[in-house]
Amino acid sequence: MIPASRLDYAKASPEAVQAMYGLERVIRNSGLDTTLLELVKTRASQLNGCAFCIDMHTKDARAHGETEQRLYGLSAWRETPFYTEQERAALAWTETLTNIQQGHAPDAAFEEVKQHFNEKDLTNLTIAITTINAWNRIAIGFRMEPGSYQPSSAH
Repeated sequence: MIPASRLDYAKASPEAVQAMYGLERVIRNSGLDTTLLELVKTRASQLNGCAFCIDMHTKDARAHGETEQRLYGLSAWRETPFYTEQERAALAWTETLTNIQQGHAPDAAFEEVKQHFNEKDLTNLTIAITTINAWNRIAIGFRMEPGSYQPSSAH
């Protein structure tokens, strides 16, 4: 049985949540491809086991035109031909930073991702990965219940 949410974190600390939303706005307006961002957010959420965020970001990805095939293949992206070289580099960087305890972002991973992104975009991608990892920990820690999220009609 899935436990109920532990508390309403947005109500408990609206200032902190607004700061997180501020990071989201910066990333959304950074010029990074929305599809790429949703793949990164979904992959980090898969690695962290965050059901709430997996539900949210797969729905957002579909709302932006992402295919079922690419979403289903995401957990095995290295084994599929469905992703561009830039997406592959971003997914590898996502895994490196999400699993930072395993290798502490080795030079080889950095060298690969920097071939596909300029410094500003790589910084914004890294902030996006950092932010989704924080959201995963918030959603898991406070037991956010997956299923009810619906993408905005503004997509």
